[in-house]
Amino acid sequence: QVQLVESGGGLVQAGGSLRLSCTASGRTFGGYVMGWFRQAPGKEREFVSGIRWSSDTTYYADSVKGRFTISRDNAKNTVYLQMNSLKPEDTAVYYCAAVRSPVNRGTYYYAHLATWDAWGQGTQVTVSS
Repeated sequence: QVQLVESGGGLVQAGGSLRLSCTASGRTFGGYVMGWFRQAPGKEREFVSGIRWSSDTTYYADSVKGRFTISRDNAKNTVYLQMNSLKPEDTAVYYCAAVRSPVNRGTYYYAHLATWDAWGQGTQVTVSS
């Protein structure tokens, strides 16, 4: 069973940076895609970014392109989300997610909530203006 544990959230001023981490366990992750979603109060959970476990292929929502960078360390079974130039509208609970997806199906497919079948507990990110 896949287990995902996020860390690194916190309070930051607008324009600042944070790095989130997601440590995965429970199996080997070849063929998996790891992702980040976020959910602001009163809003639906939305896709932020994803990365294939075994290649350099990444996926980003338009709202974070150029500001956020996803990466991974396979030796540590950890995925990172580096968030720069943060805005108050980035305030949300950020969730790590995983899905076994050996074939690249593109950003549109991975942006759907129903695509993913493993979730972390979430970490709060608050950006003050």
